[in-house]
Amino acid sequence: MIVTKVFILKKAEKDLTKLPFYILEKLFSWIEQVELYGIQEVRKIPGHHDEPLKGSRKGQRSIRLSKSYRAIYQENQSSLVIEIVINEVNKHEY
Repeated sequence: MIVTKVFILKKAEKDLTKLPFYILEKLFSWIEQVELYGIQEVRKIPGHHDEPLKGSRKGQRSIRLSKSYRAIYQENQSSLVIEIVINEVNKHEY
């Protein structure tokens, strides 16, 4: 059985202090889902808009927490553990 564990980097923790409560709720709900069901299953949920990033962020992915906010993460897999590392949570500019 493969276990999925989510970690939040220090920079992202600082970002969290600036977020509205409803964004924090959505992020922690996503983390809970990932740890319960695995990242592959949670990616299938259309509401998260999980997508790979391009350019200088190649190898990272993002999820939408709202129309404006994104969480940027990386996935690292060893034989029995998938680590999801949240690098930052930011306001997306259009």
